[in-house]
Amino acid sequence: MSSDAPLVLGIETSCDETGVGIVRGETLLADEIASSVDEHARFGGVVPEVASRAHLEAMVPTIERACRTAGVGLRDLDAVAVTSGPGLAGALMVGVASAKALALSLGVPLYGVNHLASHVAVDIVEHGPLPEPTLALLVSGGHSSLLLVPDVTHDVRSLGSTIDDAAGEAFDKVARVLGMPFPGGPHIDRAARSGEVALDFPRGLTTGRDMQRYRFDFSFSGLKTAVSRWVAAREASGEPVPVADVAASFQEAVVDVLTRKAVLACREHGVGHLQIGGGVAANSRLRAMAAERCAAAGVELRVPRPGLCTDNGAMVAALGAQMVLRGRTASDLSLPADSSLPVTVVQS
Repeated sequence: MSSDAPLVLGIETSCDETGVGIVRGETLLADEIASSVDEHARFGGVVPEVASRAHLEAMVPTIERACRTAGVGLRDLDAVAVTSGPGLAGALMVGVASAKALALSLGVPLYGVNHLASHVAVDIVEHGPLPEPTLALLVSGGHSSLLLVPDVTHDVRSLGSTIDDAAGEAFDKVARVLGMPFPGGPHIDRAARSGEVALDFPRGLTTGRDMQRYRFDFSFSGLKTAVSRWVAAREASGEPVPVADVAASFQEAVVDVLTRKAVLACREHGVGHLQIGGGVAANSRLRAMAAERCAAAGVELRVPRPGLCTDNGAMVAALGAQMVLRGRTASDLSLPADSSLPVTVVQS
C-alpha cells in the first residue's frame, strides 16, 4: 500500500475491550487491546459501570502502545474513527469523547462508525477488498445478524437478526449451566472437541411457518432453555452430566442454524461470497461447518483470523480508512454515542 494511503486510527469501546487500531489504506499496522474481561468474570457477565471505568483508565496507554507498534506519531494521522454504536452507552461515550478530543486537537476528520459494519470491514486488512456485494454473518454476545453489504461504507442491509438470545449470549448462559467460567464460548468450544453430538437439541426458527416468517432471523432462547432443563433433569436423577457431550450437542445446534441460514441467504440473493465475523466466528466448529457448506454450495468463504473476529480497534480503523478512500463526508463534532444504532446506519 502506498505511503500516500490514508493513515487512520480507530477506537473501539462498545463493550469490555478498549481497542485501538491503526490502518494505512488497507494495511494493518497496529491492533492493541486492553481487556477488562477478568474484572467482569466474577459477576458472570459484563458490568457496564466497570467497563466504562476500565476504558477511561486504558485509553491513553492503549493509544500510545498502538502508535509505538505502528511506528507512527499522532501527528502523522489523517483521520480518527470511533465506534459510535451500538453497544453499552457509558462505554461508547468514553470512546467517542476520546476520539473527538484527538481529532479536534490534531485538526483531522472524525468518523463515527457502526460497530457491526466494522466487523465486516476488518476482513479487508486480512483478505483484501470486499467483493460487492458481500453477505455477512455476524455472531457475537449481543448480535446474530445476516447482512447484505453492497458497500460497507454506506449501504448495509439487514436480512435477519436475533429475536431473543444472540448466539454468544447463549454460549455464555449454557457455559454457566455446565459450571464453566465467563466468557463461555471458548470453554464450550474446547469441551466439545472431546464430546459426541449425542443429544438432539432444538434448532429454532428452521421449520414450517417459523421458517417462512423468520426466514433469516435467529432464536437461541429455546435452545438454551432445553439444555438447562436437560442438565437439571439429569442432576435431579443423580446421574452425572456428560459435559463434553452436552457442549458438543449444544454447539452443533447453534452452528447448524447459523450456517444453514447464511448459505440459504447467499443462494436466494445470488451472492457468491460469505463473510463471518464477530466473537463467535472464532469458534472452531462454526468455521469448519461453514467451510463445508460453502464449498458444497459454491460460495467463497472469508473469515478473519480469530483475533480480528472479537471486538478490536483494527476493525474500526479499517472502516474509517475506507470512508476516507471513498470520499465519505466526515462526522460532525456533535457526534453522539448511540447504544441502539441500527446496523443499516453505517456512519453517524
